[in-house]
Amino acid sequence: MSAHAGTTRTPRAPAQPEPGVGSRTRPIAWWGLLSLVVVLSACTPGGDSRQHAAPPADNAAPSTDASAGGPPCTPSVDTLAAPPAGYRLVGKDVAVPDAPVISTDDSGEADPAARLFAKWGLVVRAGAVVDLRVAPGWQDRARLGWGGTGTPAATVTVHACAPEGGQAQWMAFVGGTWVAQAACVPLIVTSDGQDDPVDLGIGLPCYRTTAP
Repeated sequence: MSAHAGTTRTPRAPAQPEPGVGSRTRPIAWWGLLSLVVVLSACTPGGDSRQHAAPPADNAAPSTDASAGGPPCTPSVDTLAAPPAGYRLVGKDVAVPDAPVISTDDSGEADPAARLFAKWGLVVRAGAVVDLRVAPGWQDRARLGWGGTGTPAATVTVHACAPEGGQAQWMAFVGGTWVAQAACVPLIVTSDGQDDPVDLGIGLPCYRTTAP
């Protein structure tokens, strides 16, 4: 007998289905499903998720605007039942000082048109939105501002938001007029589509003529 004659061979295991068939098919199926989910996610509008993550701007600061789409409320310092003594009406929604002269001081502003400052309070009917501007030809000689909401400008808007549940009829705002030099400054007040002119003596009086 040869050396190999007595060697015992281990029987071969019964044939099994190819292991690669099932194992390869399962990962391919999962990757196909995952790819489908990704594609559907990319096609789904993302607007809803963004709306929930970032609320609308109108809800960000509900106390800054009393009317939808209107300008922000101008910070006021007092509420009044009527314009105070020493004030005169300009149109129906604004009251300004009736003093012949409003005194000035150096403002410290770099703007040449705002070298002097005359501090005076503006009184506006509660709920009104008014525009005040220097008259044509005065844009480089005078500035206005109330409520501490920005840089003095030739035109400003004041939104007198009435307090919720309050009985106030008028609102008072701190600010005033800046001028290059003392002058009788002509202003134009616009409220409810109506323009009303008014002259203010800033540092010197306005010489008014009266009818006989």
